[in-house]
Amino acid sequence: MTRVIKYVFYDILRTRFILAYTAFLLLSTIAMFQLDSDTGKVIMSLMNIVLMVVPLVSIVFSTIHFYNSYEFIELMLSQPVNRRVVFLGEYFAVAISLCFSFTIGVGLPVVLYGTGASGFTLLYTGLMLTLVFVSMAFLSSVLTRDKAKAIGVALLFWFYFSLIYDGLLMWIIYTFMDYPLEKVTLALVSLNPVDLARILMLLQLDISALMGYTGAFYKDFFGSSMGLIFSSVILMLWIVLPVWGALRIFKRKDL
Repeated sequence: MTRVIKYVFYDILRTRFILAYTAFLLLSTIAMFQLDSDTGKVIMSLMNIVLMVVPLVSIVFSTIHFYNSYEFIELMLSQPVNRRVVFLGEYFAVAISLCFSFTIGVGLPVVLYGTGASGFTLLYTGLMLTLVFVSMAFLSSVLTRDKAKAIGVALLFWFYFSLIYDGLLMWIIYTFMDYPLEKVTLALVSLNPVDLARILMLLQLDISALMGYTGAFYKDFFGSSMGLIFSSVILMLWIVLPVWGALRIFKRKDL
């Protein structure tokens, strides 16, 4: 598997898109730090990039890359190589390359400008969301042989978790606002990795007071060791389960 990962990883690094993605993140982050001396406001601005742009780029790039690698995958499978090795090799190579770009583009300036715990939370959530949406991209890629349909499914995942789910959550909260919903909303937030990352970031920026009573509940829970373990486990499940499902489909798929 290591040889597959190394070959695909170096192949991805040679593409213009990954270089452009790294340059975009690096220039945007440095520009924000240069324009505002308040690191808290800069982290809030970067949070929008992490929650919207990073998932979109991760899921679209990974889906397109999978289909562009079809000939390579078929060539590898014609050799005595296990399907699991080829699939996971592709997955890890794409995930590592996108995490590498994010670390250089956002992590390097965040460390150099010394943003503290909020900056490292931004890095952590950004890397976790990258892995989550790469997993979803591989799942959408094995669901259909048609490239356009797979990109459509991938974009549907992004729309649902980044935009639609928030609307549904707000509707539930306002409809049942007379009932105690703290534990219910906690369970609902766990069903969306983007919302989970957003709450972790907002609590690090110490603006949970703007979220009202629910914010105080979130701060008590996610601010504790149990809350951090809970959120990390949920995000790990969001990474592992789609890849596991995609691998099962890929093993049985007629290429």
